[in-house]
Amino acid sequence: MWIGWVEFDLLLGDVHSLKEKRGILRPLIADLSRRTEATAAEVGAHDLHRRATVGVSVVASHAGHVRDVLERAERLVAEEHPEVTVLSARPRIVSADDL
Repeated sequence: MWIGWVEFDLLLGDVHSLKEKRGILRPLIADLSRRTEATAAEVGAHDLHRRATVGVSVVASHAGHVRDVLERAERLVAEEHPEVTVLSARPRIVSADDL
């Protein structure tokens, strides 16, 4: 079993409230979940208006599939969501044997 995740540090556009932040993140997280078939959630920077940390995780039997899903998530955020700027993307893949 292989477990992979990527943590995105995002800068949001012209956002002045947590309500506006949710308005940007909800569709992004839904899009990530739907189009990558992985789990996505806001995992940090909850109280900052213009910053967000979003995590995407996947479990599969082959490392190649995990890598493909995480790369698809990175492309999706970087190329199809101009309302956010990716400051960093930190992927990690581990085997269950490593845990």
